[in-house]
Amino acid sequence: MVPAKGAVQSRDVTADRELLSALAGTEAAREGAVAHRTRRIVLGSLGIMQEQKAGRERSRALATAAVLLAGLAMAPFVWRVVDDLIGGENLCDLTTQLSLLVCVLCPAAVAAVLMAGWLRRP
Repeated sequence: MVPAKGAVQSRDVTADRELLSALAGTEAAREGAVAHRTRRIVLGSLGIMQEQKAGRERSRALATAAVLLAGLAMAPFVWRVVDDLIGGENLCDLTTQLSLLVCVLCPAAVAAVLMAGWLRRP
């Protein structure tokens, strides 16, 4: 089926008008609006990405602080165990066993909290 001569001519005229308006810059306002909307979306995405990065840094800092505090809290117990063992006492003493128990449970608790935090994150 061959299109009518008038239909082909009207498409050519429409294409010519669009080409002329693009060359003359009459569509610049529309392109500016699209560029402005795109810029707004990109800046919004950038803000969200920066917030997520700050949240990751905050959680990393809290995890580091928890590990350091656990180490500081464990230091007297480690000192006690080492002092008892060097002093000639054996592992069957109640104080040595309790100190060893704290030395094992404290890092285990910190590790469990850290793992729960990492697994909770999507």
